[in-house]
Amino acid sequence: MRQLVYTGFMSLDGVVDSPGGGPGEEHRSGGWVFKDVDVLPEAFALKGEELAETSALLFGRRSYEVFAPVWRDSEDHAAYKDLPKYVLSSTLSEDALVDGWGPTTILRSTDDVLDLKKSEGGAIFIHGSAELTRRLSDAGLIDRYHLLVFPALLGAGKSVFSTSDKEKQVLRLRDFAAYPNGVVKLIYDVAG
Repeated sequence: MRQLVYTGFMSLDGVVDSPGGGPGEEHRSGGWVFKDVDVLPEAFALKGEELAETSALLFGRRSYEVFAPVWRDSEDHAAYKDLPKYVLSSTLSEDALVDGWGPTTILRSTDDVLDLKKSEGGAIFIHGSAELTRRLSDAGLIDRYHLLVFPALLGAGKSVFSTSDKEKQVLRLRDFAAYPNGVVKLIYDVAG
């Protein structure tokens, strides 16, 4: 079965939205990744490592609408251009898909995501998409978390972690690193 991996920048209090502060990111602390932390290439090396493992991308509708037009034309994201992309949405129409950003398939249900995981291929990575990640985590479909945790307490914003009363999920630490700028890399496998 293919692995479903959430990857994201996270504040110490669990906020994942608006790290870059670009278009479509209206969080009051938008841009928090680059505001108060020195950029160290080694702290962001995880993104390059992930690319080597990524066989497809999965987004929720809102993250797709923000990322697709920007990443399609971004040199920093050129390697993602031809990868298969999936969008889980009950409302997105085929004519709303962004042209020139590789093959994109709309999935309509969590069951469609499960079918995707059962298909042939490598790891599927989720960028952004906090609500999607919570939904898939609650359904037991997330296999791994790749987190770059930043030394900031934002106090408000979206989290990938559910606050619903559900069964405990045990995580197993796969890899970690701490960097001089205060960023900590945490990679966890979902053990049960």
